[in-house]
Amino acid sequence: MGDKPVWEQIGASFVQHYYQLFDSDRSQLGCIYIGASCLTWEGQPFQGKGAIMEKLTSLPFTKIAHSITAQDHQPTPDSCILSMVVGQLKADDDPIMGFHQSFILKNINDSWVCTNDMFRLAIHNFG
Repeated sequence: MGDKPVWEQIGASFVQHYYQLFDSDRSQLGCIYIGASCLTWEGQPFQGKGAIMEKLTSLPFTKIAHSITAQDHQPTPDSCILSMVVGQLKADDDPIMGFHQSFILKNINDSWVCTNDMFRLAIHNFG
């Protein structure tokens, strides 16, 4: 990892941390969001740490496992990091589903937080 640009190292570390928390105890994800953070979950917008955590902890499954297929990270002109994740998830006894998730990470007081988070299942309805 040492030969990768710093934004890729930070992005990859964040992604690993995020999904480890999500899969083990998503109520602990509050530490990565701030009051100004925004989440769009399957088209539904949520703003603020409280609203985001209410949504994430109310999701209707008891266990989940994410498998990351690919991730890309870019620095932004305002010193943030844009991360895009593609993978699969398995929730409870549901079939395995693909998903896409994007994050914007910002360094505030020497800590990286998620200011923006967008999630979509990779489900296509052509009917």
